[in-house]
Amino acid sequence: MRWDNLTAPPVEGDPERAAPATPPLPLALPGAIARTFDTPEFAGMTFYEVQAKSVLNRVPGQSRVPFEWTVNPYRGCSHACVYCLGGDTPILMADGRTKPISELEPGDRIYGTERRGAYRRYVVTTVLDKWSTVKPAYRVTLTDGTTLIASGDHRFLSDRGWKYVTGTMQGAGQRPYLTTNNRLIGTGRFAAGPKESPDYRRGYLCGMVRGDAHLGTFSYSYGVVHRFRLALVDDEALSRSERYLAQEGIETKRFSFTPASATRQALSAIRTSKQRNIERITGLIQWPVSPSDEWRLGFLAGIFDAEGSCSRGILRISNSDDAILDQTTEALRRFGFTCVLEDPGRPNRVREVRLTGGLPARLRFFHLTDPAITRKRSIEGAALKCKADLRVVDIQALGLELPLWDITTGTGDFIADGVVSHNCFARNTHTYLDLDAGADFDRKVIVKVNAGELVRRELAAPKWRGAHVAMGTNVDCYQRAEGRYRLMPQIIAALRDFANPFSILTKGTLILRDLPLLRQAAEVTTVGISFSVGFVDEQLWRSVEPGTPHPRRRLDAVRALTDAGFSVGVLMAPILPGLSDSDESIDATVSAIAAAGATSVTALPLHLRSGAREWYAHWLAREHPHLVPRYRELYRAGAYAPQAYQRELTARVRIAARRHGLHRGERGDNRSLPEPPPPPAAEQLTLL
Repeated sequence: MRWDNLTAPPVEGDPERAAPATPPLPLALPGAIARTFDTPEFAGMTFYEVQAKSVLNRVPGQSRVPFEWTVNPYRGCSHACVYCLGGDTPILMADGRTKPISELEPGDRIYGTERRGAYRRYVVTTVLDKWSTVKPAYRVTLTDGTTLIASGDHRFLSDRGWKYVTGTMQGAGQRPYLTTNNRLIGTGRFAAGPKESPDYRRGYLCGMVRGDAHLGTFSYSYGVVHRFRLALVDDEALSRSERYLAQEGIETKRFSFTPASATRQALSAIRTSKQRNIERITGLIQWPVSPSDEWRLGFLAGIFDAEGSCSRGILRISNSDDAILDQTTEALRRFGFTCVLEDPGRPNRVREVRLTGGLPARLRFFHLTDPAITRKRSIEGAALKCKADLRVVDIQALGLELPLWDITTGTGDFIADGVVSHNCFARNTHTYLDLDAGADFDRKVIVKVNAGELVRRELAAPKWRGAHVAMGTNVDCYQRAEGRYRLMPQIIAALRDFANPFSILTKGTLILRDLPLLRQAAEVTTVGISFSVGFVDEQLWRSVEPGTPHPRRRLDAVRALTDAGFSVGVLMAPILPGLSDSDESIDATVSAIAAAGATSVTALPLHLRSGAREWYAHWLAREHPHLVPRYRELYRAGAYAPQAYQRELTARVRIAARRHGLHRGERGDNRSLPEPPPPPAAEQLTLL
């Protein structure tokens, strides 16, 4: 990562009067009313007024935040996100399948990546947010034929770090960008899945029944018995077999084959003993004279579910039947896979077909054949050390605007058609600092104009149990647009009327407008308020946070709220290495926080995710070039400063707090932010 190649944030102001606006509506916002405000500070910004369907949102369980419910009347905070990919771009899901990015929803589990030791590895993460807009589109073509439709602002992981689709060598648009011969990181394009045709179903049943079922007609002294039974640990394969048999007119009964024990998992089974069913199944699993490609795909899926394994990065299919092994190897080679037949020397003559070609071949096998058992498809922990030829061969402007989509995930990235793709964190992090990530971010704010009535309706629902509601955790609910739209008074009034506990995290002094309502609410429920103040140096504020209220104004608001009887905590965030982490700066800031009457202070060191990292690197190289080596050393391992630095910084803030009579409270309301792995002494703040 170079620390000298991106742009700094612009200054913004307050909207005062509206002007007619006719910008095109994003396709994802049908019926929205688009407005602009005729003031220099908001030139180029668009506010989309929408009638939302819901405003009380549950936070996904895997997102590692200490609250469960949020209310966000705005999407965007005078800063818009980088919208990225074409809606049909396939995203790698946690179950090993793919889904178009336009069909993802918050809470979906997908694959991202995480650096562990020497390698970046695949890990399961959660979709936290999703949105769309219309932007000029580009086509990125790779050597293997992968084609990606993206905006110029989208970033992919290359062999030389994160790179935007487009950029310039100098000037306002300077940033690292893709060029031909850059190699993207990943496995290459995903294979299209099979169609569930009659031939595919019969191929699957052939592999499953021949591989794992008990089928036959038996003569005993008391008569002839017809028997079919399929017993499996994995319900996914059993249910698929049951359904496919039913589609062939064969009804089966489900039963418990063996219960779970201390050493074995439970097995469920399906069976039938009707002669016509046994004869029909026997006919279905006959080897075809000229198998179709659909039959072969189904057979590979079925035999893998029945006899396959994938552990330690090796995919194997085992059997002792020569015909099954021959059909397996023939089908694999038909679709361009390479494999070897191995004899491990077992006494039962079981041999193994081993797939070669590494992770790209395994993923292609899974996507092309679509086995039912998802646990066998896991690539969790696999290293991204694939040497697939993913060189960029062409970047072409399509000359038209298309609907493009982006998501926010827990890892900060996702896998788009086989390559590692950066997601946008601005939706859930940029408002903690009100810092723009550069001129490349659009200026679009979605305003849920019916938020007040929605909150009241949802709080009145019988299923609502009065859980704590956190506000300002995604975007600042007291951003400047609130001065015009006045959504918060309605929301606070609803929470007050239902005596529902809530908390607010903000740096907006506009919260004082609603002080009477907050006091009324505090009489009937718990109300938590926190402010973000990272430093009090005015010159540093003008340089780093020019679009936010002055730190002293924020502390004045803390004093006003404290005098009104509230216990107000302050997030000392972000503390900037070399700029605001000196003993003098810490002492001055903590002293001012204590003088304002705050009841606690929480130190949050600077956190630099990709995107914020590039923005900050350019600003730092321009304004404080002597600090570049220090930042390169501190953040060489990723987004977080070393834990030793974090602990030392937290300790110095704690000492200063004690010196000024400010002791951290036993617990905060909404002051605790998501902790990075492994948990540091205090969370660092994301610079977006």
